[in-house]
Amino acid sequence: MRLVSPAHRPNQSRRNTKMAEIFYDDDADLSLIQGKKVAIVGYGSQGHAHAQNLRDSGVQVVIALKDGSNSTAKAEEEGFEVKSVADAAEWADVIMILAPDQHQRGIYNDSIKDKLTSGKTLAFAHGFNIRFGYIQAPEGVDVILVAPKAPGHTVRREYVAGRGIPDIIAVEQDASGSAWDLAKSYAKAIGGTRAGVIKTTFTEETETDLFGEQAVLCGGVSQLIQYGFETLTEAGYQPQIAYFEVLHELKLIVDLMWEGGIAKQRWSVSDTAEYGDYVSGPRVIDAHVKENMQAVLADIQSGAFAKRFIDDQDNGGAEFQELRAKAARHPIEEVGRDLRALFAWKQQDADYTEGSAAR
Repeated sequence: MRLVSPAHRPNQSRRNTKMAEIFYDDDADLSLIQGKKVAIVGYGSQGHAHAQNLRDSGVQVVIALKDGSNSTAKAEEEGFEVKSVADAAEWADVIMILAPDQHQRGIYNDSIKDKLTSGKTLAFAHGFNIRFGYIQAPEGVDVILVAPKAPGHTVRREYVAGRGIPDIIAVEQDASGSAWDLAKSYAKAIGGTRAGVIKTTFTEETETDLFGEQAVLCGGVSQLIQYGFETLTEAGYQPQIAYFEVLHELKLIVDLMWEGGIAKQRWSVSDTAEYGDYVSGPRVIDAHVKENMQAVLADIQSGAFAKRFIDDQDNGGAEFQELRAKAARHPIEEVGRDLRALFAWKQQDADYTEGSAAR
């Protein structure tokens, strides 16, 4: 294990200088998870990667799916035994729930809750349902989180290549006294300790994950792109040119940031672009935006967002579907489809466009 601290800054708060605990292969005992029977609930983006990586690491795995699931054939084609969720939960020592957030509560109550005998482990790749109380595990059961920070197909590809994707791990309930060791062992089995595994909490993982999605990665970026497109087209510029300038080239910038932070992006672009970054960026993303971000974070922390989401899902997702339809009608979507169809290059990347971006 290594302790990693950010560079010291005089005005940085004590909270922001807290050192992260990072675990690697030598910190984890693979035999712990190899001695457990693991049920993977769901066989989507994350489910298939966890299951295949665990199996390749010498772990006994079954896939837990509801009757009639479209994923049954896929799992069986890969050589996995498929059980009902209830049967798998009864059989397993470790139950990893990888179904969508809005479905986990129902799956748990209907098929898992009554099978959680003392000594078992309930596992998640996102802390939403534990953090906001939609799932409450009984005493005597360990509750852990192992969350790779990439889509499942990337988790699988990197494992096969002998590499790994960074994971974050947490323990909400340590009934056995060895939940942390099992979380590290599980992370090692799916390749996480090859890259590095960061210790966190269910609360920190959930709240920061939701905030990142809403304020920056999904909500913030999407809204910024749409406003940029609208500003240019309303000023009379061709929509195709606007699309290239505010959406298409974004991947180039993000890749540079991913490789070396904001500093590498600024080093790589032209002096004109870098100067514009400094003088115009704060005009667009000003202090009011940070205040709005703080309000978004407050809604996440209070559970207001979670309640709105789950209440809407319980209502058939009426608001969700309405918002999705409205977004699909934005002019940038039509322009993008037509423009991409005209060119010989292909910009579909299965590693980043299939499945969920956060789980």
